[in-house]
Amino acid sequence: MTAHASALPEVTDATFDELVLQADGPVLVDFWAAWCPPCRALSPLLEQLAAEHPRLTMYALDADENPESVERYRALALPVIKVFERGGDVKTIIGAKPRHVLEGLLEPFL
Repeated sequence: MTAHASALPEVTDATFDELVLQADGPVLVDFWAAWCPPCRALSPLLEQLAAEHPRLTMYALDADENPESVERYRALALPVIKVFERGGDVKTIIGAKPRHVLEGLLEPFL
């Protein structure tokens, strides 16, 4: 496991199916990389949202360490946020966004 810029729990290629696709409720995955400044800017916002909205489970996925998940979900332009529900990819947000925009986009899952 690598150190990541986020306090969100880490998900990996090996744990993705179990933690994300088989989850009971909605799950947000933050595809990030240590070399990505917008990824680092987004992390504190996601940590705040995770603390305020426990219904939406959130994980961080290091794109450099987990190429299978990156390729599988086409998370190529980082940061990419994807929301999964009932085993499917139901929402994609590309790029860092201000908090109010992020909350608006994620509102159906919060």
